[in-house]
Order: sequence, then structure tokens, then C-alpha cells
Amino acid sequence: MPSNTPGPSSGRRKERTKRANGQGSIYQRADGLWVGAAYVLMPDGTTKRRPVYGKSEEIVRGKLTELQANSDQGIPADATGWTVERFLTVWLAQTVKPNRQPNTYVTYEKAVRLYLVPGLGKKRLNRLSGADVRQFIRRTETTCRCCAMGRDKARPEKERRCCAVGRCCNRRPSKRQVQVVHAVLRNALQAAVREELIRRNVAKLVQVSTPRYGVDRGLTVEQAHRLLGEAAGDRLYALLVLALFLGMRRGELLGLQWSDIDTDRETLTIRHTLQRVGGELRLLPPKTEDSERTLPLLGLVADALAEHRKLQKEEREAAGARWVTTDHVFTTKIGTPIEPDNLRRFWMPLRRAAGLDGVVFHGLRHTCVTLLLDLGVPPHIVRDIAGHSAIEVTMTIYAHASMGEKRRALSKLDGHLSGPRP
Repeated sequence: MPSNTPGPSSGRRKERTKRANGQGSIYQRADGLWVGAAYVLMPDGTTKRRPVYGKSEEIVRGKLTELQANSDQGIPADATGWTVERFLTVWLAQTVKPNRQPNTYVTYEKAVRLYLVPGLGKKRLNRLSGADVRQFIRRTETTCRCCAMGRDKARPEKERRCCAVGRCCNRRPSKRQVQVVHAVLRNALQAAVREELIRRNVAKLVQVSTPRYGVDRGLTVEQAHRLLGEAAGDRLYALLVLALFLGMRRGELLGLQWSDIDTDRETLTIRHTLQRVGGELRLLPPKTEDSERTLPLLGLVADALAEHRKLQKEEREAAGARWVTTDHVFTTKIGTPIEPDNLRRFWMPLRRAAGLDGVVFHGLRHTCVTLLLDLGVPPHIVRDIAGHSAIEVTMTIYAHASMGEKRRALSKLDGHLSGPRP
């Protein structure tokens, strides 16, 4: 006759609390500790069964609820215990790389690898303080690159030749580099705030010195005429015309395709930018959404492009079998895309011949914008031509009053105030 007395194994755990599918299970062990488990998101993107423990069923249920809520929001288990290095690694791979331009990712990855990981990587993410960031920024500003990046420390002791042996190379990061490192940390911590891994962005509490840029107005009308005269007859004359008249960026010029030019409608559409990323030349979307724009082809610009098309046809015939067929408007003499850094081989001799030493190629874009503003073109039209993301960029960076404009303005004021007093 079967006994109603519980067997020896029945005291090891209490009966599981029934929960809905996906909500996990809760039970009590023989030692009195309550245990819960549920499938949650892991740092590698997979889902695994994860246990939690507590002194009561209510405590375990609360932990399970929080764990699953984080998992539903895409926050991996154990993320709250991450170090800064681990979070930055996940942030770069899952947030920055899929959503930012490749060159932006390269900049962020370099700042993380060379500065943030050596300086803050071992800190707990949820314990990082404003004081930690402030001290890190101060060290970055005052420490030479060899030591800040850990280069000298990585060498064998006998081969160290910098701060470790009292001979600092004094190659400290520029203010701009420090600003970039701080911006990368600030953006990363803001992502951690959005994911509720931390409560506040402590990098926002720390200010860094802002570098002062000497923004050039670009060329005067006389200088622009002289430059065009020197470039006449050059195989890349049309490229110079587009930079000067349409304010196109270097990558936009080299990424321009013949299919982007509509001769019937007399328009040119900027759809690509040519960049070197990861050791290869790639056609990428423009810098911002506003950078993708359609511009009219008029006068000198249309004529220069028509002549350039004829010249390219002659170069294709001369190259024969060596010609590489692409749709690029501006190419080498065998049809391949032009390396962005190699554009200086065209620009340096030309600016020297025009007596414009010190003017960078990007100064042609400044010239286009400032001359349009000087001619009284409304700022919002200039913004659309240049492809700026906001009109504030057009007005604060490119709008510089010339000496003639200042003279005329003050002459008006002088005439107003110099008359007889009322």
C-alpha cells in the first residue's frame, strides 16, 4: 500500500511558481535560497537562460522583471557590470559601425583604441565619475602621444626612450584631437544613458578647451580670375571650375559621375563622395542628407564640362586597352578614379603659379560661398548651393564682411551721426 509520506527528495525544492511563457520560472532550493531563470539577450547577440537569486520569491520576481525588461530594450545581461572598455567595444560594433559613415567609424575607433581604452578602459561604466573624466582629459592634454597611447610602455624596459626615462618627446595631442576624444566619449556615454546602463552622462560635466580656427574668406574676384587663367588648358580645369563656382567638396568632385549630369535639363546632382576607407577607394553617400543636392549648369560650368567630356574621350582613345572604364567625370589618364590625396599634385603647382601660396584647395569652396553672400544672394539659397546642414554654418563660418563692406557700413553711420544735432 503506497505511503502518503513525502519522499526524501521532496524537500530539496518547492514546486515551481507557474509563470507565462517567456517569463521564466521561480523556485526555492533546499537551503532556502530562491532562484529564478529566464532567457535574456547576451552581449554577443544570442539569448541564453540566465539565473537570478534572492532571499524571497518577491525579490527574485523583481530581479527577473528587471532583467527581462532590459532584454526587451536590447540591453544585454550583465551590461550594468561592464567596464568602459567592454561597453565601448560593443558600442562601436553595434551602434557606430552600422549607422555612421565609414570615415566617422575610423575616427571613433582610433580615439577609443589609442586614448579612451588605455586611459579609462578598466573603470566600471556605472562608477565612472566626472572627476575620472576630468583627470583623464587633463592627462591627455599634458602627456605626450608616446606615453598617452602606451607606445613607450609597450617597449622592453631597456628600449624605452620617452617619459619613462625622463626624456619626453613633447609631442602632445593637439587641442582638436583632445576635443575629438572627449566628443567620442560623450557620444558613447549618451548612448549608455539611452540604454539605461547609467543614469547620467558624466562627460557632459567636463569642458575641454576649444581650438581657434583661422577661417579664410577664400579668394578675391581678382585672385579667382588669375587662378582660372593659370588653369586654362589643364586637363582638370573643369574640376577647378566646379569647385570655384559650385562650392563642391573634394570628395564630391572626385565622386561625380557622368550619370549625375543631365544635359537636357542642364542640372548636376551630387549623389556620391569618393573616400579612401580601410585601404580602398569607395563611393559613399554625401556627408549629410543636405549634401545631396541638384544644381543648375550655367555658363562657364556647362562649357567646362562639355570640353572635359571631349578631352576624356581623346584620353580614352590614346590609352587604348589600358583604359579602365568607369563613369567618373574626373579620372587619371587611364580612366581610374583619382586618389583624393593626389589632388594636391594638381593644386600645388597651380596655386604657386597664381601666387596663392598658403591657400588650401578647400579655400575654393570658401570663395564660392563668400562671393555669393557678397553679391547679396539670400543665405538660405547659398546654404542649398553649398549643401550645408544648417544655415548657421553658412553664416557663422563663411560669412565674413570684407573691408569694403565695413567701410561702406561705417560711412553710412558717419553720415548719419555727423550731421547737425537736433
